[in-house]
Amino acid sequence: MPNKLTVGIWGSALVCGVVLGSALSPGFRSAVHADPSEDAVARFDHELAREAAGLQQFSRVLSKIAAAATQSVVHIQSERRTASRGRVEETGSGVIMSSQKKPGYYVVTNRHVIDGAGLEEISIQLHDGRELHPEKVWTDAATDIAVMKINAAQLVPARWADSNDIDIGHLVLAMGSPFGLSRSVTLGIISAKGRRQLKLGASEVLNQDFLQTDAAINPGNSGGPLIDLSGRVVGINTAIASASGGNEGIGFSIPSNLAQRVMDQLLEYGKVSRAYLGVKLDPQFDLRTANQYGLDRVQGARVTLVYPNTPAARANLQTHDVILNFDGVDVQDENHLINLVSLTPIGRQVKLGVWRGGKRITLTITLADRSDLDQQSEAPAEPGMGHSVRLMGLTVHPLDADTAQQLGYGRTARGLLILKVDATSRLSAELQVYDVLEAVGRHPVNSVEELYRVLAETSSSNNVPLHIRRNTNGGQRTQVVLWQR
Repeated sequence: MPNKLTVGIWGSALVCGVVLGSALSPGFRSAVHADPSEDAVARFDHELAREAAGLQQFSRVLSKIAAAATQSVVHIQSERRTASRGRVEETGSGVIMSSQKKPGYYVVTNRHVIDGAGLEEISIQLHDGRELHPEKVWTDAATDIAVMKINAAQLVPARWADSNDIDIGHLVLAMGSPFGLSRSVTLGIISAKGRRQLKLGASEVLNQDFLQTDAAINPGNSGGPLIDLSGRVVGINTAIASASGGNEGIGFSIPSNLAQRVMDQLLEYGKVSRAYLGVKLDPQFDLRTANQYGLDRVQGARVTLVYPNTPAARANLQTHDVILNFDGVDVQDENHLINLVSLTPIGRQVKLGVWRGGKRITLTITLADRSDLDQQSEAPAEPGMGHSVRLMGLTVHPLDADTAQQLGYGRTARGLLILKVDATSRLSAELQVYDVLEAVGRHPVNSVEELYRVLAETSSSNNVPLHIRRNTNGGQRTQVVLWQR
């Protein structure tokens, strides 16, 4: 519900703007110039001051908000080394926060701003010009959030807002260091909510539920706060949609509720625990399919596969079910459901509204930890799923975009998903379930046929390098494993 004072100020501002425009019309200015006496000038000044009072009041409110929030905003510079490009510099922004999970002060920013940089290679500049290095860093690749512990005197933390309370049309300020210009402030509105399926650079973010704003966000704003009219952080700016690389009126921010949850989990546990259902969802669910199921519009997420020994199987979810509601929230699409599930506390029992056989039913499901999947000796699979490569002691399956996203690799990841590693395999100590075999030697392998072809071509080699991608708590990493035939 909009704040009445805010509505009053903004409404006054708009009315005053219209009146002021009329007052400054050519006819009015001509009358003043025609009578340049002190009385005419005084009347003009008096009318201008009266008509602009609403705008002046609104301007003073924005100035107070910006002045208070600026003390918590920082400029960040980092350097990292890469094999191909040497040293790479990154610039961005951040905001000082405190947490009930751990005492002290922390800078919240985007992971991509500091990714790959050591503590001494990260420079944090405070609003008063002081520079310091973080004492410790935590990151979460699935949300592109990083948290850095800092220690200095007279730090002023910002406060989190409830991002569920902000609506489309609400005014916001974007703060940070666009193009290295620190302490910059821009004004705009919330243009949309719940933006998902965004392509964010080379890597994809699993948990997407972005706020969209037309407040100017440019390179260097990444990691800076989006501030509401109470002076609180309602989002962490993370990306722009632009053909030119500059602001074109479409920017995206991570909602504060998501950012705060990630921060608290990183500080308390060192990682973010995520729940899972144990289903495969249909990314192509369209109106034609919805109509076939007796639905009058596209809604919810259609289940195409239920993995055995998972929360979904224990709750009696079935293939071709359409999940319409999760824990009281109407499901918009499969990405919305993935986001809702992964941000729900592990072990929580929730109600699912499910469309099955032309009618709606309710199921109860207890969510489990996604990391439990990595502890299984064999991945959940439908009968006939996966191909046994006896020569290597592996069971593999081509990685599709939907499965890749659910496992945290991003929809563009390709290769062979490892579903089982035989205990007798020479690779049992090196590989894990849900690793992705991307290449053998220099040859990419996206199908079982390609794998067999490459193995035949390297049959004379006793040692064969395998390129493996693995999901870890800190993100993803690629490693080379030497397979001895």
